[in-house]
Amino acid sequence: MQQDNEQPNTQTLRPPGEARTSAPSHDFPRSSEKSPWGSRLIIAAVCILVVLGVFWLIHQRHAAAQKQGASARGTPPPVPVVAGKVAQKDIPIYLDGLGTVQAFNTVTIRARVDGQLQKVAFTEGQDVHTDDVLAQIDPEPLKTQLAQAIAKKGQDVAQLANAQADLRRNADLLANKIVSQSVYDTAKALADQFDASVKADEAAIASVQVQLGYTTITSPIDGRTGIRQVDQGNVVHATDPSGLVIITQLRPITVTFTLPEQTLNQIHREMSAGDLAVLAVDRDNSTVLSEGKLAVIDNQIDTATGTIKLKATFPNTDLHLWPGQFVNARLLVTTHKNGLVVPASVIQRGPDGAYAFVIKEDLSVEMRTVRVAQIEGGQALLEEEQDPKIGLHPGERVVVDGQYKLQSGSHVKLSPPAKPETRASAP
Repeated sequence: MQQDNEQPNTQTLRPPGEARTSAPSHDFPRSSEKSPWGSRLIIAAVCILVVLGVFWLIHQRHAAAQKQGASARGTPPPVPVVAGKVAQKDIPIYLDGLGTVQAFNTVTIRARVDGQLQKVAFTEGQDVHTDDVLAQIDPEPLKTQLAQAIAKKGQDVAQLANAQADLRRNADLLANKIVSQSVYDTAKALADQFDASVKADEAAIASVQVQLGYTTITSPIDGRTGIRQVDQGNVVHATDPSGLVIITQLRPITVTFTLPEQTLNQIHREMSAGDLAVLAVDRDNSTVLSEGKLAVIDNQIDTATGTIKLKATFPNTDLHLWPGQFVNARLLVTTHKNGLVVPASVIQRGPDGAYAFVIKEDLSVEMRTVRVAQIEGGQALLEEEQDPKIGLHPGERVVVDGQYKLQSGSHVKLSPPAKPETRASAP
């Protein structure tokens, strides 16, 4: 058997015709020629360095961005706010109540005698004065009654004269004992009867004259007429419920309003020092219609509502107040001297009560607790505090607008207050 470890034939087959040499020949490069592998290695190294540089630059930028983001998250940018200062000035203290305007006097003009309305001497809405003629009722029936009463008086006067003459004669006869006492007494009684009849006639004449005067209807007060209830030509009666017209006195005029009973002692205390001013303010709570004085405090408290009724008098020269009108009555009880005042928007509400943001010198803010006495006309009056850590103090800067982004320690950037928008007028 042949062994498997025989060496294979390593002779290389050559093509026919090619001469076989005894040893293979080796071609070596010439020493004067450059190798192409060196330049390729240099180019590859440069490319690797460029790639590494690009990766390093991207890494540095990413790290810087992460550092900047972390810094931004740690210290937020300043919050833009509008700032104001704590002022000190005199502030009026008002007590507010809902009031109703009432005429100083109201008179319903009625006919006091029956008859036909001959003339209406006023126009609706006219200003009238005392004793101005308003209407005329037909006076002829009463004139006839007056003539009859005068004639009756003349008849009774004649009978009285005759009876008095008989009485004198009987008196002489009685003195001479010619007639009896009974005859004299009868004559005297008859004379007295006619004397009483004459006096009754005089009273009847006076009554008819009074009734005749009622045919001319005049104004009892200065005021303004309302809407006419009866037209000329109608027959009016003294018992008519509606009357002819209603006259209301508008100058001066009154406002009746109510306040809580707890304010009664303060009102009495301030009234002892002088008259208290009252403002009548329109329902928008900003337009002052008129200014007057407190006139009356009711003599009892309404137990159902726990309020006291007050009445104020206003000159009402410009007629801004009208009977039946609803107004806001503001009673000026006192004036707070040198009070601490800030815009009302400064005051914020939290679980622990009212507070405000105070701007410190480094433009950081501090939350400070405050106590509000009143808010009036867009301004808040603060109570003064002895502790410097509580309340506000004159001259301090506070945040007026922009509080919703703030917390204690936040930094702020001061912005100018927004200008009010101007509305174009309609053509």
